[in-house]
Amino acid sequence: MSRIALVTGGSRGIGAAISVALKGAGYKVAANYAGNDEKAQAFTAETGIPTYKWDVSDYAACAAGIAKVEADLGPIEILVNNAGITRDAMFHKMTPENWKDVIDTNLSGLFNMTHPVWTGMRDRNFGRVINISSINGQKGQMGQANYSAAKAGDLGFTKALAQEGAAKGITVNAICPGYIGTEMVRAIPEKVLAERIIPQIPVGRLGEPEEIARIAVFLASDDAGFITGSTISANGGQFFV
Repeated sequence: MSRIALVTGGSRGIGAAISVALKGAGYKVAANYAGNDEKAQAFTAETGIPTYKWDVSDYAACAAGIAKVEADLGPIEILVNNAGITRDAMFHKMTPENWKDVIDTNLSGLFNMTHPVWTGMRDRNFGRVINISSINGQKGQMGQANYSAAKAGDLGFTKALAQEGAAKGITVNAICPGYIGTEMVRAIPEKVLAERIIPQIPVGRLGEPEEIARIAVFLASDDAGFITGSTISANGGQFFV
């Protein structure tokens, strides 16, 4: 029987690539999304992967959404916490709402999604939790005090929870992408990409969403059972830890 995987923010960008790659590897996949119904419907039509709408910053919505996925597909064994937002501003201009929105989605969202599936994973003595953090959670970034703090928090969450899950067959790992050629990044003016961003990347190019997806597929596999509490950087050599 195929294992069940749930990917948050799973119908666009890196999340969509992960959803498709997991399906290609034989998993039954559900993709969560927050707001864009048209994109989600198109994604399902193209891939056959069902999409489910809820806001990961809302614990009750997460618990209800997870219950719906499990009723439709079965117990969630692979969770990819990919959903994230940005509300960039220099700190002196950052509002409390800018801060709260990003922390609630990008950090608290990991608790809200992982907590409802954790007991089931423990009971079954198997689970994979894969958290998509960011290079900017490792090195920081001007104008992203909120985002960098949340993504750094994701790494602390990963390391702590990995210690709790290890004896129960649950691994918890993080991936820190650098600049990936998603729709959002490719919307940056070409001049800015060419002159300010790509020169910082030693391999000389943006990453591709599929390159992150292949890491997620490996971490979800039985072959990765001895890897837990780890952070895998995929940034083209831009930053080393």
